[in-house]
Amino acid sequence: MTDPVIEAVSALAALDGDVPRADGLVDHVRGALDAPVTLIEYGDFECPYCAAAKPVLDEVVAGSDGGVRLIFRNFPLFELHPYALTAALAAEAAAAQGAFWRMHDILFAHQTRLSDWDLAKYATKLGLDGATVIGDLAQPYGDKVEADFALAVGSGVQGTPTVFINDRLYEGRFDVAGLRRAVAQAGG
Repeated sequence: MTDPVIEAVSALAALDGDVPRADGLVDHVRGALDAPVTLIEYGDFECPYCAAAKPVLDEVVAGSDGGVRLIFRNFPLFELHPYALTAALAAEAAAAQGAFWRMHDILFAHQTRLSDWDLAKYATKLGLDGATVIGDLAQPYGDKVEADFALAVGSGVQGTPTVFINDRLYEGRFDVAGLRRAVAQAGG
């Protein structure tokens, strides 16, 4: 039996890639790698507001004809969301296997089920080794999660989702029309 979430995320993942950043790590990009407008989302996989923002961000990127790219950075609010950190580690472990965005999409689609058992199951559905995204095998990806978190704090991020458009904090209404207007003003 096929999973419609797996099928949908595979279609979206066709344009995904990574770009290097100054700290020696990479940012995960959805959309054209060379797009003139960059949205950076600081998000938490267990945050319901981030889950609500996901289709809005996806629509803005998909409807931009290559003019907008989305970067996701981890900002797990572990004091509020007990599975946010392990979900972030799982996403980064999946990234090491070329499946960040596919795991990202599954985590948001199933954000009320983020136990280690669930995370391993999602990885297996993506064709990954489920054991590599949980427990001790996921711990090496903590450096990436911590670096993303530090960038967020340094940028003044206090909650999720927080979005920057070309390095400027977006404070408008979080809907497709509002984001598209802000993207147009940013040169996209």
